[in-house]
Amino acid sequence: MLGAPWAWSAVLFLLPLAIVLKISFARTQIGVPPYTPLFEGGALRATLDNYRDVLTDSFYFGAYLSSLKIAAVATVVALLVGYPMAYAIARAPEYRRGLLLLLVVLPFWTSLLIRIYAWMGLLRPGGVINSLLESLGLIDEPLRLINTTGAVCLGMVYAYLPFMVLPLYARLERMDPSLREAAGDLGARPWRVFLSVTLPLSMPGVVAGALLVFIPCVGEFVIPDLLGGPDTVMIGKVLWSEFFSSRDWPLSAALTVTMVAVLVIPILLLQRVLHREAS
Repeated sequence: MLGAPWAWSAVLFLLPLAIVLKISFARTQIGVPPYTPLFEGGALRATLDNYRDVLTDSFYFGAYLSSLKIAAVATVVALLVGYPMAYAIARAPEYRRGLLLLLVVLPFWTSLLIRIYAWMGLLRPGGVINSLLESLGLIDEPLRLINTTGAVCLGMVYAYLPFMVLPLYARLERMDPSLREAAGDLGARPWRVFLSVTLPLSMPGVVAGALLVFIPCVGEFVIPDLLGGPDTVMIGKVLWSEFFSSRDWPLSAALTVTMVAVLVIPILLLQRVLHREAS
């Protein structure tokens, strides 16, 4: 029974990653494909120059750091917004939960690209938000809402919020309500019950939701490209530029492998937390 998921992971994840890893040790050349073979004339022609460039070039380091910062901010905001939503859905009457969960996942029925274009219409200088603020007399000239880091964070929170809400709801919905009632009977105030009972028991959902938001945000390309400005440099945009504009596939592959290695760390932390909770 375990053979099918292992085969699925091997074909759709490990095999493509192995191909990218192989390209990362090649050299760039003008031709098809745009990189040299690793074995030529029976000799190994691998190089570590691409990884040296990734680790020593301040531009790539800045792109990684900016991606991690923006993804971390988006994850924290998604948690602050998603936790109350998940808690409210878990405490709602059972006959309403299905409808509320449907409303959470409803944006997935529309293409992400179309939804981000809608945000462009809302945030642009002549968009709905600026027009509304001007009509209310709150501003004299349009605010710069688009092509900013804040717009990128807003787009990421909007796009990945369901990935935060659903794991949290699954954890909160299974929580025994008698635990909160017992804490209340012992004299704990509501905020104390939340901090001492609800929040600790929901930590696996918090960690799972945070990783489900943080990991795709780090490598996001569409949202930074459409809502971000020239100052918003993220590794997803850098990868696209290196692959399709510069056609430097070996360097792009090295950037990709480095990004995967960086993201493995929070995944291992998640497994450690979940194992600790299970034991």
